[in-house]
Amino acid sequence: MASADLRQELDCSICLNIYTDPVTLRCGHNFCRVCIDRVLDTQEGSGVYTCPECRAECQERPALQRNITLCNIVGSFLSTRPDQEVTGIFCTYCIHFPVPAAKSCLHCEASLCDNHLRVHSKSSEHVLSDPTTSLGNRKCSIHKKILEYYCTEDAACICVSCTVAGEHRGHKVETLDEASENKKMKLRNVLQKMTTKREETEQRVQRLQERRREDQEKAADVTERVTALFRDIRKQLEDLEKRVLSEISSQEESVSLSVSDLIQQLEIKKDELSKKMRHIEELCNMSDPVTVLQEPDTGDLCDTEGRKRHYNQVHGVGDLDVGLISGKLHTGLSDIITGINIGIYVQEATDILLDVNTAGYKTHISGDRKTVSWSLNQNHPETPERFQDYQVISTRRFSSGRHYWEVDVSDSGDWRVGMCYPSIDRRGDQSDIGDNNKSWCLYGWNNNQYTVIHDSKVIWLPDNIPCDRVRIYLDYEAGQMSFYSLCDRIRHLHTVTATFTEPLHAALGVVGGCITISGGVRS
Repeated sequence: MASADLRQELDCSICLNIYTDPVTLRCGHNFCRVCIDRVLDTQEGSGVYTCPECRAECQERPALQRNITLCNIVGSFLSTRPDQEVTGIFCTYCIHFPVPAAKSCLHCEASLCDNHLRVHSKSSEHVLSDPTTSLGNRKCSIHKKILEYYCTEDAACICVSCTVAGEHRGHKVETLDEASENKKMKLRNVLQKMTTKREETEQRVQRLQERRREDQEKAADVTERVTALFRDIRKQLEDLEKRVLSEISSQEESVSLSVSDLIQQLEIKKDELSKKMRHIEELCNMSDPVTVLQEPDTGDLCDTEGRKRHYNQVHGVGDLDVGLISGKLHTGLSDIITGINIGIYVQEATDILLDVNTAGYKTHISGDRKTVSWSLNQNHPETPERFQDYQVISTRRFSSGRHYWEVDVSDSGDWRVGMCYPSIDRRGDQSDIGDNNKSWCLYGWNNNQYTVIHDSKVIWLPDNIPCDRVRIYLDYEAGQMSFYSLCDRIRHLHTVTATFTEPLHAALGVVGGCITISGGVRS
């Protein structure tokens, strides 16, 4: 069905306009609810009600049933024809029921529906406009004539008499259309600026929303890490408790054995004294002086040295070494706290790259500058900063803050990882990492054997700690450098303390195989 035909089908036969809240009579005809109510009101008292369309009669006032389907069709039609929507302004001359106005006449100060518009005067003084309720505002308050011009000096809408004999005579004026277009142009510029500001505001909102999502993700990540950290802390505390209690038990057992040995010795001494006492009592009870006098002496009963020796034995028994126990507890707690600092305070990832200009003649650096491999006779160009053998340092230097970086050493033979000053020697016997006072390293070799080396001084670490992945943690201001194994969990290996006097570079060395930096973190 054509759109025009559909439009006619949607017209109420009473008001001749599109249905408003359509209802159905028993005969099947549809009307606006307001329209049919007014018709039925006029038929009140006549004793019969008739349909305005087919004249079907009914003795009682018919019940009005809302036509939901037709109501939906009208709504769909109006949504696709916005120019046909009801404005809320009704025809001035349709006095029996409201009919939407199609135009307003500024001269008549009246609004007209399509039917009344057909018979309205076509004279030029009858100016038609879109339906409006502000008809009085469209005429000059002084001359009662239609507003046709705009005074740009006074920013006022005026009539033709105002330009000829009124207070706006001689002023620069424009037609309303011209003035309207000029103002629209300004408004479009304002609209463009506002659109730009709105887009900027939307972008800011999007950035803030992204920031909120990032904060939420970061909070979730921190929550996960803190949960894992507390889980690890509880395990470490349990392990520390077992170690400390084991130390106490071991010391108690040692002390107990010493005391037991001394008790056994004293018991023997007591038995000897008891025998001597009985013998002396027997001598004292003898009546034969010759026998008494011929008995050899029993010894000095006031043996001061013997008593002193026994006293020293009693008080010289080893006691619990509370200092050693306290030291183990303090060291264990310090390691846990260091792990907390790494787990919580170190956050933002940064990149660590190897400096190819420092790579030794027996090293090969990968294209991404993350891996150093043992390789004989590399044709590196001669540079003053190049190491003579198997070492390399990072391009990045650290002169403040907390940092850590990690190295995969699972594919290597002998390896050294640590940090050094840029002034470290690049040639000679003391150029190896750790063999001078300008570098510190963790040295691993021969099936999980490790030492920490600085200034050629070696600290041996426990054997057989799985260590395929190493973490080096630096707190520059605190003067601490710590080494960790990351195989099964974060296991503290050793912490060195120093007063750093230069910036520090990450340093690596490998003999056999390769080792790879997996990045770094700073705070």
